[in-house]
Amino acid sequence: MDNSPVRITAEELLSDNWYLLKKYSFDLRRRDGSWQAQTREVYDRGNGATILLYNTLQRTVLLIRQFRMPAFVNGHDGYLIETAAGLLDNASPEERIRLEAEEETGYRVGHVEKVYSAFMSPGSVTERIHFFIGEYQPGDRVGEGGGLEEEGEDIDVLELGFDEAIAMVARGEIVDGKTIMLLQYLELRLLKAGLTRSPGNADETI
Repeated sequence: MDNSPVRITAEELLSDNWYLLKKYSFDLRRRDGSWQAQTREVYDRGNGATILLYNTLQRTVLLIRQFRMPAFVNGHDGYLIETAAGLLDNASPEERIRLEAEEETGYRVGHVEKVYSAFMSPGSVTERIHFFIGEYQPGDRVGEGGGLEEEGEDIDVLELGFDEAIAMVARGEIVDGKTIMLLQYLELRLLKAGLTRSPGNADETI
């Protein structure tokens, strides 16, 4: 017996110009046991990974700035400050994020730590993002970063004080969701350890 609360009745491909946009017709079983017919458009661009690079002694983070057309058409100037990120494209999350970190920031990271994964816009997009943090050192820099020109990337690399990055979230200067989530994750870790966000001694860790 099928106990699934969802029965897909039709699937229509609307566009595959970049990724896949499909329309699904389905029956959804409601809490009272009745079935309701619904239709939703779903955008499938695969899953992704993102990483916040930080330096404990300097109390800094590495972020990037790049143009995002969807933000531009929604009233923003389009230039978002973000953590390095990319779609998996058949790589593992850790493999992908190491490649993206080097391509976008110019730093080759050592140990990385996965902190969680999350759906970012589950009302219409299938994408699940895997979130990582990793510590960097000045000697880890192996290139200029900036992304790949053939992929249309033209990326600025930003090294910011951790406290300043948190303040930029509060001021509305950092508005990218994944970036806010990782910065606040580090801030909560800092608070849990009983540390302040003001510059401290070298024994303090993020």
